[in-house]
Amino acid sequence: MKPRIATLALSCLLLPLVGACQSAKLRLPDFQPLADKATDSVNISVSPWLLHTMATLIDDKDADGAATREMFSRIHSIEIRSYEFATDFAYSRADIDAVRRQVTGSGWTQLMQVRDRKKSEDVDICMSIENNQVTGFALIASEPRQFTIINIVGSIRMEDVPKIENYLHIPKGTAGLGALL
Repeated sequence: MKPRIATLALSCLLLPLVGACQSAKLRLPDFQPLADKATDSVNISVSPWLLHTMATLIDDKDADGAATREMFSRIHSIEIRSYEFATDFAYSRADIDAVRRQVTGSGWTQLMQVRDRKKSEDVDICMSIENNQVTGFALIASEPRQFTIINIVGSIRMEDVPKIENYLHIPKGTAGLGALL
């Protein structure tokens, strides 16, 4: 009987942590139909299981490998959607704006917002912070022929984002954080 009580107590203690991480997870529309219209597309979804598996495959005998393994151990999920089109606004701006609204709620801190009305280019970079801990990262960048959304759930530092893009082999032309830096 005691193991059940211990399991229940541990579950109750961990539940707030799971909830905190979930608040950093953005609800993304189903962009899959856009893949047929896009000239280039990137659609990456990395689950906790896959992140754990990737971390175990990294050789941690050198400092860079150990740091990368440690970084992946703090991340719960990664979602990347990036589409480029041959024509202007082949995608729904309302879908992108709906994702942007999610990072204006409580718990999110805006690090950067760029609006270029002449070129119709918008960039938002936000962090989800709870109890002085970063629980998530979001980048939402859109322009007439392209948009990119990156959502990382877990404990992350700004300098980790380009490392993640590099490790996942995200194409250099993608409008991710690396393109902005």
